[in-house]
Amino acid sequence: MRTKWWKILGLAGMAGVAATGVVMARAERRRRAYTPEEIRSRLRERVENPPQDA
Repeated sequence: MRTKWWKILGLAGMAGVAATGVVMARAERRRRAYTPEEIRSRLRERVENPPQDA
């Protein structure tokens, strides 16, 4: 009976690792989708209009 729980726990762990990898891959694809000019314009916009929270 104990080995059954260890197998379930191991499979759940592997599923969690796989899900994390999928989330990270999506974020990386989204990040790389910007052209260099888009990145420059976003950075310039941030410098010109800093957040007012601080």
